[in-house]
Amino acid sequence: QVQFVESGGGLVQPGGSLRLSCAASIFSFSTYYMGWYRQAPGKERELVATIDSSGAVTDYAHSVKGRFTISRDNAKNTVYLQLNSPEPEDTAIYYCNRPAHLIPWGQGTQVTVSS
Repeated sequence: QVQFVESGGGLVQPGGSLRLSCAASIFSFSTYYMGWYRQAPGKERELVATIDSSGAVTDYAHSVKGRFTISRDNAKNTVYLQLNSPEPEDTAIYYCNRPAHLIPWGQGTQVTVSS
């Protein structure tokens, strides 16, 4: 069964750091363009970062550019999101998925940014 399992979330202070992981049980993971999404309370889910199949090309939403870094390890079928200098506005549940062809969402991982 194709699925994503996100982990690494938690409580972090503004200006701190956190690394999220997403383990994918998906055939041919290394061929897919992947993305991290987030959904804050009362808001729609939004795409915050993407990475191409090789890991060479990344893109970010304006709100996180310069603070978040997406990466992947195709040997481990895993995609990562490094959160540096998070802000309270980054508080959300974070998910990964395949932007070109979404599959059922995982449970996500909660990130809470608060002092």
